[in-house]
Amino acid sequence: MDGPEIHQVDAWRPGVPGITEVLHAHFTDHAYPVHTHTTWDLMLLDDGVVDFALDRTRHGATDASRVVLLPPGVPHDGRTVNPAGFRKRVLYLSTDVLPARLAGKAVAGPILGDPALRARVHRLHGTLRDQDDALEAQSRLAFVRERLLVHLDAHRVRPPGREGDRLAARLRELLDARIADGLTLDEATTLLHAHPTHLIRSFSRTYGLPPHTYLTGLRIDRARRLLLAGERPVAVASAVGFYDQAHLNRHFKRHLGVTPVAYARRNGRSLH
Repeated sequence: MDGPEIHQVDAWRPGVPGITEVLHAHFTDHAYPVHTHTTWDLMLLDDGVVDFALDRTRHGATDASRVVLLPPGVPHDGRTVNPAGFRKRVLYLSTDVLPARLAGKAVAGPILGDPALRARVHRLHGTLRDQDDALEAQSRLAFVRERLLVHLDAHRVRPPGREGDRLAARLRELLDARIADGLTLDEATTLLHAHPTHLIRSFSRTYGLPPHTYLTGLRIDRARRLLLAGERPVAVASAVGFYDQAHLNRHFKRHLGVTPVAYARRNGRSLH
């Protein structure tokens, strides 16, 4: 291929159970040798074209609206097709998220034309840079998993019934009681004996917003009261359950349009 080769790779391990690695990459001239993974590879093609073989059948991913799902234990390769190469984002999902026994369906059709799934995976990527919002990341992963299981003929979505209001109320009580400590999705589903996506849907239908958004709102309200009482932002962040002051600043400014320091000053409080 003409022009300099570009290999840009950004990889990390997020603090979300079930996601063993996140990979963002841009290649202009690269060919993966045949290999296997112990994980599921969930890929978004953001730009360009990639050609790959899965179990000795060749496929071409040419449409950024589609999602590629490669199962564990099945040989595959991958290569650039033209000088522009390709950009991709990949989540490596453990078999706790998707059982390995479902590999056959993915081998038969690894390219999924599902805009809703792509949107869910894209939003999940947006939460994985920080370790701050565990409930949001776990919730988004649960909905990605649900959609993938539907494609693998292993799940049917059940809309919340009348019991959903009671379930939502119980979750709200848990969130109200654990503003500072927080609550993981695994903890909530264990305590309430509920399926993750059913629990989130029930809460969203009853209260008009997802649990992670509700919890953030509670934390912002408590932070405002503490700031107006003269507490310093670094202490407020810890007291209301944010990871650090930067985490507080980001959410506070999103909600109120100003930083915690500016908010307190405008209301006649000194934080020094």
